[in-house]
Amino acid sequence: MAEESLIACICEGSAEQAIINKLLDDDKLIFKRSDLLDREVLRCRSARDFEDRYLGKGFKRKITVYRILDSRRENFNLRAAYKNKVDVVNVITAPEIEMLVIINEGKFNEYSKHKSSVKPSVFCKDNLRMPNVKNLSFVSDYFSDTNTLISAIKEYKRLSYIPKDEKCLLDILK
Repeated sequence: MAEESLIACICEGSAEQAIINKLLDDDKLIFKRSDLLDREVLRCRSARDFEDRYLGKGFKRKITVYRILDSRRENFNLRAAYKNKVDVVNVITAPEIEMLVIINEGKFNEYSKHKSSVKPSVFCKDNLRMPNVKNLSFVSDYFSDTNTLISAIKEYKRLSYIPKDEKCLLDILK
């Protein structure tokens, strides 16, 4: 993939970052760490900040930005000067990345009874006794086995409503 385009992978939060780093380290994504801008997962939510920090470097190749986030409504509007140089792919983890923990714990049906009133992270804290569920080190430890993580990602895709034109984590797995 390195010859095609340079990759920027931007994660919304530390849980998303932990999961993407795990998948990168175990070579399970459609891109490699060596393809990444600065060889790391970025934490930069604003298009303007991304442009200012990274796009002024004069890259010769096209850049593909993979944004890992839970919001379908969060915009990432690049200035006109970058529109033809940068492709943006939103990878949606709605309602929250913590759904992977709920699914892995076999509690999807139980959560579904509460989902209109309780966020997945709160369900994990209150019902699963996992107060650090958003913490990078917790998520890294919890999903230390990549096969467990991939199984949860596949089950998430099976159980969730994902609009036809939307990308999810399964779409960026090899």
